[in-house]
Amino acid sequence: MGSTHGTRPQRATDGIRDRPPIRQGTGGTVMANPTFAAIDIGTTKVCTVVAEIIAGEIRILGTGVGPSAGLNKGMVDNIHAAIEAIASSVDKAERASGTRILSAHVGIAGPHVSSMNSRGIVAIADPRHPITDGDVQRALESARIVNIPNNREVIHVVPRYYVVDGQDHVVDPLGMFGSRLDVETHVVTAGSSAMHNLMQCVEGAGVRVDSLILEPLASAEAVVDQEELNQGVVLCDIGGGTTDLAVFVQGAVIHTAVLPVGGQNMTKDLVVALRVPQPAAEITKRKFGHAIPSMVEDDEVLVDAFGSEGTKSVRRRLIAEVLQARTEELFETVLSEIRRATQHDTLSAGLVLTGGASSLPGIELLAEDVIGLPARIGRPHHLAGLSDQLSDPAYSTSVGLLRMAMKSHDVMFRTAPLLPSASLGGLLRKVAHLMRLVLPQ
Repeated sequence: MGSTHGTRPQRATDGIRDRPPIRQGTGGTVMANPTFAAIDIGTTKVCTVVAEIIAGEIRILGTGVGPSAGLNKGMVDNIHAAIEAIASSVDKAERASGTRILSAHVGIAGPHVSSMNSRGIVAIADPRHPITDGDVQRALESARIVNIPNNREVIHVVPRYYVVDGQDHVVDPLGMFGSRLDVETHVVTAGSSAMHNLMQCVEGAGVRVDSLILEPLASAEAVVDQEELNQGVVLCDIGGGTTDLAVFVQGAVIHTAVLPVGGQNMTKDLVVALRVPQPAAEITKRKFGHAIPSMVEDDEVLVDAFGSEGTKSVRRRLIAEVLQARTEELFETVLSEIRRATQHDTLSAGLVLTGGASSLPGIELLAEDVIGLPARIGRPHHLAGLSDQLSDPAYSTSVGLLRMAMKSHDVMFRTAPLLPSASLGGLLRKVAHLMRLVLPQ
């Protein structure tokens, strides 16, 4: 684990590039495929994934998964323990992939995250010329100016749609003509201290933070289809400590939220109701749990328990009743958030459930009953390489972070020719700033 700590050299280029370049005949050198790393730091697990981009597709090179420590509901409460957990996960991913992880895209969530919608307006200097990328960036910078407390920072300005001289819902204004450009955006802010604590933990493990990405947006990138985005959908990522929400209408995000409840709350309810240790409650939930009591046999199962006997018999239907009560409460909170954002008739695609706790059998049926919208379980797809483990809903955020990294790479190569080639450092700084400022749709 020593290779993951602070003495690792920092590099000003891509996050991982220790593999030698690929030689092509004798005519020159062709660089290796772009390689990225993503770190999902959750309440129950830390997952580091290394991947490369081949012909526009993600090929998984290696993963490193380990138990989380030092975090509670997405927020750091023990920096030393969190650094050790992150370093262990990074080390496993390095060994599995045969690469050296120097920087990574990191997911962020927690109750400190909030969002709002903001409008940016700019005048086009010369209406005789088409709208340029610089005009778009000025509009986004204008939307970024929002009234927030000093202890909060903007982490994303997500463009929803543009307005060119009154023409509404323009998807891409580049190349169009007009004298005024408006942009409707979704602005995500985070608590400064919580954000910097997370970054300090990652950098304490010897990894530079390329960008912080809101986890529900990353999860949506991995499991939600474009048709669902167009018709209106809610991404509900039920993790161990939090439930992350993202509401999409007409292909654009209009609301995000992080709820301080997750799979751990279900486990704690079993601890209280069954009077069993936490590890036994977690095993019981995974092995015998169900969200709908009427769909399970009312037989008895043997579980580890407190007391002189050390074990006890528990009715499976009782286990399901405890889990149903907590899950219903969770979905009622989700329903309240949906009502804050939009009307039901704008969400034809319903809910996509993902995250580790979405593996509870029957949970999508309960969601349909409580929220009144169609629901399905979302799993990451379109992956190559060592991707078997990552097809589980628990790894949606990790895969989504990689997809966001791939998009930022596309932005870098698309904008690079427009910038002075002599200033490589300035180019890299602008690309890093662009990733933090604008999360591509």
